[in-house]
Amino acid sequence: MLEAFFKPNSVAIVGASTAPGKLGYTVLANVIESGFRGNIYPINPKAKQIYGHKAYPSVMDLPETPDLAVIVIPYMYVPNALRELGEKGTKAVVVISAGFREASVEGFEREQELIEIAHKYKIRVIGPNCLGIIDCFTPLNATFAAGTPPSGNISFMSQSGALQTAILDWSLACKDLGFSRFVSLGNKADVNENDLMLDWVDDPETKVILAYVEGVPNGQQFIKVARDVSRKKPVLVLKSGVTESGSRAVSSHTGSLAGAEAAYDSAFYQAGVLRLDNLQELFDSARAFANQPLLTGDRIAIVTNAGGPGILATDQLEHAGMELARLEVETIQKLEEFLPEAASAANPVDVLGDATSERYAPAIEIVAQDPNVDGIICIVTPQAMTDIVETANAVGQLSQRLDKPILGAFMGGERAKAGEDVLASYKIPNYKFPEQAAKAFAAMRDYIVARDRPDPEYVSFDVDKDKVAEVFKHARSEGRVSVGEAEARAVAEAYGLRLPQSELAATAEEAVQIASKIGYPVVLKIASPDILHKTDVGGVKVDLRSASDVRDAFDLMVYRANRYVPDARIWGCLVQEMVSLSGIEVLVGMSKDPQFGPLVTFGLGGILVEALKDVTFRVAPFGKQDAEEMLDEIRAHSLLAGVRGRPPADREAMIDTLLRINQLVTDFPEIVEMDINPLMVYEKGQGAITLDMRLVLKS
Repeated sequence: MLEAFFKPNSVAIVGASTAPGKLGYTVLANVIESGFRGNIYPINPKAKQIYGHKAYPSVMDLPETPDLAVIVIPYMYVPNALRELGEKGTKAVVVISAGFREASVEGFEREQELIEIAHKYKIRVIGPNCLGIIDCFTPLNATFAAGTPPSGNISFMSQSGALQTAILDWSLACKDLGFSRFVSLGNKADVNENDLMLDWVDDPETKVILAYVEGVPNGQQFIKVARDVSRKKPVLVLKSGVTESGSRAVSSHTGSLAGAEAAYDSAFYQAGVLRLDNLQELFDSARAFANQPLLTGDRIAIVTNAGGPGILATDQLEHAGMELARLEVETIQKLEEFLPEAASAANPVDVLGDATSERYAPAIEIVAQDPNVDGIICIVTPQAMTDIVETANAVGQLSQRLDKPILGAFMGGERAKAGEDVLASYKIPNYKFPEQAAKAFAAMRDYIVARDRPDPEYVSFDVDKDKVAEVFKHARSEGRVSVGEAEARAVAEAYGLRLPQSELAATAEEAVQIASKIGYPVVLKIASPDILHKTDVGGVKVDLRSASDVRDAFDLMVYRANRYVPDARIWGCLVQEMVSLSGIEVLVGMSKDPQFGPLVTFGLGGILVEALKDVTFRVAPFGKQDAEEMLDEIRAHSLLAGVRGRPPADREAMIDTLLRINQLVTDFPEIVEMDINPLMVYEKGQGAITLDMRLVLKS
């Protein structure tokens, strides 16, 4: 799909310069010096020849249509250059020039013009405002970076070009970090992460896909594309810019609990994408994926010449949910046959500080043959008698015969560097500290789990969408975006949620009549589309057992509502059946994320939700397995399972509610916030009942 960017037969540099130090000179020099074997066309109306290549006044003067063009001219000339390339027939263009959306409102308009031109001529565009692109196997370096990274099996895309220049420079000194493709996305006016993932999944030189993102385009499409791609290759992402800066007007519990962090975590999880916390972890993990076979399980063995680092690795493995492999008795006996008496043959296997390569190699080979071992961390500390290079060679030669991944932790500085270089020649990643190796193995395990996770099993219910549409239409006809509880009941009923008996009373006497019909005791709730949290204004009274209780509560609620929210529209009070409070209160809610759409929430409900914030999220639409997992992800999941003699809560009822809300917010994208709080969940087999529900529509 994007073949012309990475495997072109010819490249034109629009804005090639004769002056060293200029962008146009550097890009042209990089294309030439990278060893590109196709035709190279500098475009400069004032030059006859640049860097040994004939220059042309414009692309229209070229003897052929270039497969790829790189634009490095001032922003005001870019639209015309793109138009000429379209007329010439070029279909792949990298716009390095800045001065577009990132610069100003006028820049945004210029970028829109570029998009229109690209669409007209069916041109794919990377950029503008980017570093450029590199394919290390073509080879082609069409960037203004200083140098070309070594070739390898990592493909890396980034919204930050400056970040990439630092990583590129680092790769030149790191012998086990090589790239297949290296793309700076810039403003992503056209080509984005989704396009590159779809292209790179079929690149034979790419074993792992990395992305540094500040935001993703079309979140729902990102989830779908990434899920398909991650089935075949690991996708590792570092997401920045997720802290909440500034305030956002939210009125629901869900709206206040959800944020960019929760949305991205949920979306990446559902897409099978591994989210790393920082650049070090991103590239530590990438090096393992690119250079070693995948783990087939999570049982790790450690072979070390120092006890402390072995313990550190063990702690990190357990912290990450990995297992320290239990060695077979036969394995331990074989180790004890040649290890010194003071050594430890149990995992971690401590070969002692005076260990040479003759002790390391057989120890690793014996451990690797144990059926309980899925991967090995080899730790070496530079003691006086340690031959770092010999040990690294022994480990490397052994790795060639094994089908299990080995990660090195040759610790130290100058002495360790020699061993690190040897390990790199055998494609064994080395880490300065054992915890890094443990985390890299954890990332491998996480990928296998994500890859093998079944596709979502979507559930669809027979619902009354027309009824919900009528409710929303009525609210909008009154100029409202808030749907109060009385109206929300109709929405809940239309989607099959169980509700207590309830009727709206406009007067105290009407409330008494309804209470008598329902049967005492009853609950009274203030009914107003403008009062979102009833308890804040004393708008809920429970266990009312007589007509006088109902009258007094009605009058007091209306008085308080008028006093505390004087502009609120008061419809009266909702008289509701007093249901058993013997169950567990949970929250089911939704807030609309600008990137990914409906973000559904589950957690403990009632008044504790804001205090404990014990919630989990999924982007809708999601499947039944996601709903099941949500119940187990909250910290208080043991309360739902039953503790200290309390029966377990009705799990199926909670799953059913989550899936019905999932369908509701998918069917009606105009819902921007929604709460069911509380959903009272009774013991297994007795279901759940919606006690309070409210919605906010898009304004």
